[in-house]
Amino acid sequence: MAAARSEAVIRELLESAGIEVNGSNPWDLQVHDMRLYDRIMREVELGFGESYMDGWWDCEAIDQLVARVFLADLPSKLKGNWKLLLHAARARLLNLQSRARAFEVGEYHYDLGNDLYEAMLDKRLNYTCGYWKDAANLDEAQEAKLELVCRKIGLEPGMRVLELGCGWGSFAQYAAEKHGAHVTGVTVSKEQVKLGMARCKGLPVELKLQDYRDVEGTYDRVISIGVMEHVGYKNYRTYMHVTDRTLRAGGTAFFHTIGSNFSRTRANAWSTKYIFPNGMLPSIAQLGKAIENLFVVEDWHNIGPHYDPTLMAWHANFEAAWPELKKAYDDRFYRMWRFYLLSSAGGFRARANQLWQVVMTRLGTPQPECRFS
Repeated sequence: MAAARSEAVIRELLESAGIEVNGSNPWDLQVHDMRLYDRIMREVELGFGESYMDGWWDCEAIDQLVARVFLADLPSKLKGNWKLLLHAARARLLNLQSRARAFEVGEYHYDLGNDLYEAMLDKRLNYTCGYWKDAANLDEAQEAKLELVCRKIGLEPGMRVLELGCGWGSFAQYAAEKHGAHVTGVTVSKEQVKLGMARCKGLPVELKLQDYRDVEGTYDRVISIGVMEHVGYKNYRTYMHVTDRTLRAGGTAFFHTIGSNFSRTRANAWSTKYIFPNGMLPSIAQLGKAIENLFVVEDWHNIGPHYDPTLMAWHANFEAAWPELKKAYDDRFYRMWRFYLLSSAGGFRARANQLWQVVMTRLGTPQPECRFS
């Protein structure tokens, strides 16, 4: 009886979003295991993602399915689940992004294998949102993003730049090659340091395995591109203090981050377990509170719609490379990674998440020349 009730509830919710169980549309859910309904009722987002990994359901276009789920606000209609409440309480009580935990995401996610990322990403290995305004492909969109960042921070030859969360050195390499900058980058991934330094050989670039809180020195520009998602709400103010401590007088700071439409103290349970341990999306309110009395916000630019085509391009590359990648990764990983990329694209398409680029200067600094679009 309980199973039948779960099925009725889930089917009704899906129908309200225009999704049919075993329907003919590409976004319809094809159910292979009737235990799915109870699992979603019990575990919501975690159960939905895990059940796909387990082969309990399929969908031709997960991106379209998830976009419809968000547009109909179905997640809020399943709130109150005790496991999710326990997850949220744990996040509030603990600092899940503490120094002791800082390297977990590097070891679990970014050190997965450079073969995977080299196959999926653009030629410069940007693992953040591209800028598609005038771009025809992923390589062009990522170069446009890098140039946009350089323009926004007013990068000039000889400037010393600190990059908090440098990835494989895509920005560092570009800024050194194209603008003559000297870049110091830090990351929690040893594989990123190893490959990044090889790619930046001969350039004035130094990449270090280091937590952002431990950086030293003073720089003309302090930036991050996709690290704020790992900082955590307990540490946003700490991040801003690090930026303030390392930015020279008259310098410019910048961060690029996925953002949430509301303030939260926990991350998506499935994403936390399988993709980004201890990850968390900031809100405007949380970031604004962290910035208060330290910096003037010169520009707050939302390029969130550009993440949908970026993720779809990554997915296309991943699918094309899978015949070779499957020699090193199993089918459960394939389903996990496919769900990650396509559900993320659906979330951005539905405007459930945003992507902000924020330019800041210290209080009293003359406003930089307009270069923000």
